[in-house]
Amino acid sequence: MVYTQIEILKAIAEIAIFLILMGIIKIIRDYLGKKSYRILNPKEYFPDEEIHSLKQIFYLIMMALFFINILYSLIMPKNDVIYLALLDIFLSLYVAVTLDKSTLKNKILVLLLIPFGSLTYILFRYSLVGFLDLLHVPIFIYLIKLYYDKFKMYTKSNGLGITIILLFIIIFLSFLFTQIVEGVNALDSLVMVSNAFTSNGYAVLGSTILGKIDAILLVWAGYILSGVGTATLTAAILIRHYNSKLKEHDDNINQINVKLDELKDNDDKINQMDAKLDELKDLIKNKD
Repeated sequence: MVYTQIEILKAIAEIAIFLILMGIIKIIRDYLGKKSYRILNPKEYFPDEEIHSLKQIFYLIMMALFFINILYSLIMPKNDVIYLALLDIFLSLYVAVTLDKSTLKNKILVLLLIPFGSLTYILFRYSLVGFLDLLHVPIFIYLIKLYYDKFKMYTKSNGLGITIILLFIIIFLSFLFTQIVEGVNALDSLVMVSNAFTSNGYAVLGSTILGKIDAILLVWAGYILSGVGTATLTAAILIRHYNSKLKEHDDNINQINVKLDELKDNDDKINQMDAKLDELKDLIKNKD
């Protein structure tokens, strides 16, 4: 009985901590949303086409993270459990904060998103396996479908292609395949695949967890920025080309306008000559 009461108190504490973290993140999010910081505006760094692609990639990455969270929740690896628990908490908090809570369905979904198992491990250093933990898995399966629907809607509404899905599937399958054949953990596999895909080799860069995460961020940030540079150079070449064509077009229009003015002058001269002839005719008639 005492053990049950302790578990109930722990669950209440975890709910309170989760709701407090949600409130803090929402306050920060709302504060940043009211400010127009240029540094937070993606249009300051990327062309519109690149922003659309990054938005598509964002939905795909979130689906992949949801899948990884489900996979490792079921497998329960012995190593790096704390980082997987933090990933579970982070994903749950992000979805809970960004989810539209105007409907009863989504309000219930927020409560079901509370990662009791991960919070128990972080706070009390042991895993709590029960009905609520098992319920967390289908919730993330539902989130995969939800974000896929968002991806389709965004792609269709902006008239974008879906080739990026093929590219993402190749990277994701390589990520899973590398773990199996190389016998490495998820983070090392992600580092290796990132380096291989961006032509930086196939080694694991960094000897610590944070070092490896930093290597991943640097690799993909460099890859994205290099794409922006290429797109910017291409855009500059195209703009220069079309500016020259536009200048030629304007010059031709100016020449046409000059010709029209000359024709107008000629018409005026012809009208003047016609007037002189009419005057001459009138003079001849008067003399007769």
